[in-house]
Amino acid sequence: MRSGTHIVLVVTGSIAAYKSAELIRELVREGMKVSVVMTAAAEKFISPMTMQVLSHRKVTTDLFDCDTELEIGHIGLADSADVVLVAPASADFIARMAAGMADDAASAVVLATRAPVIVAPAMNVNMWENPATQENIQRLEDRGIYFVDPEDGDLACGWQGIGRLAGNNTIITALRYVTAGKDLVGSHVIVAAGPTQEAVDKLQYIGSRVSGALGYAVARAAFFRGARVSLVTGPTELETPYGVEVYSVETALEMRQKMFELFDSLTSTEASIDWPVKGSKGTTLVFMAASVSRFRAVEVEERLTIVEGEKKSIKLVPNPDILLELSKKRSEIESSSKSRIRLVGFSSSVGDEDELLAQAREKLTRKGADVMVGNSAASENLDVAERVWLVDRQGRQEEASASDKGQIADKIISSALKV
Repeated sequence: MRSGTHIVLVVTGSIAAYKSAELIRELVREGMKVSVVMTAAAEKFISPMTMQVLSHRKVTTDLFDCDTELEIGHIGLADSADVVLVAPASADFIARMAAGMADDAASAVVLATRAPVIVAPAMNVNMWENPATQENIQRLEDRGIYFVDPEDGDLACGWQGIGRLAGNNTIITALRYVTAGKDLVGSHVIVAAGPTQEAVDKLQYIGSRVSGALGYAVARAAFFRGARVSLVTGPTELETPYGVEVYSVETALEMRQKMFELFDSLTSTEASIDWPVKGSKGTTLVFMAASVSRFRAVEVEERLTIVEGEKKSIKLVPNPDILLELSKKRSEIESSSKSRIRLVGFSSSVGDEDELLAQAREKLTRKGADVMVGNSAASENLDVAERVWLVDRQGRQEEASASDKGQIADKIISSALKV
């Protein structure tokens, strides 16, 4: 979501209403504008004052408030919203939405808006599973309403089952997906991310200190923009991006094998579909963001035993250059399918800006990539990516800076689409 996105948050009568307070805090922290609308039942669980303090904006509670409605306030909210989020949504409010009711400020905003509407239900498991509730949800989904399903767990009523309000990360992911431009619908994005680990013995390995965060951000951003995303990842502690196909590998050879399997699959029938959308249809974007170990041991020992004072040598051989090999394979794939392939490499440098750019350009040419992302590895945190340089084979060069990796990832993807 871009900074300044206007989210109208509708809070309804559920015990989970208190959770919306922390959701507001997170959205505001990310630079969003949040306008809160509360039902009368919601006010029984949490006060409008709490919401107003956290959102820094007036809270709407009464459809017939003279001050708020002087300029038909509920219509103004509906018109100005980039997205309307109902969280938590009670079974009663979902039923009223399905019936098209507009007898209070909350339901009137939902009915009047032309912005996307996301509903995050929270209720007793029996109410959730009741056929009436499921029929209402299906009716709303048929009208284009998005739902974030509740989670399974202990419920406030004492029951256990599906009904807990989805976590903030899940809800914010849905917001990002719904508000993102869908310029990658019909495209396949393949991302290699994280480090590889090359075993020396059963306990030790040669590897990298990177976490893989930037590669994961690219995968997540591509999904938000409508792509089918395949993520080939080395060992990380990162949360799996929602909606992304994940393939876990450990070594450079395993990563190479999976990348080539995905590459070869581009000649399949699925890759040749004539997608009914304009823009990037039929385009495959490959982001080689992984930090692949340059060498591997010729022989992996059961246990690397070193006697005190003894010198021990380990024979190493170079690992394959996966991006270079993919570049050589590209023309064969493109000629046998309708897919256009764009290759994006990542280059880390410990030098100054001039050295970083020189190294990025050299790798761009040598590896046959379309775009090279230059990133400084001088910091102790090798995943610092608030500022990168983008160079492409058409001679363009630009700096991309942002406050978070998600925005950087969007700029990297957009640069690949320009080539």
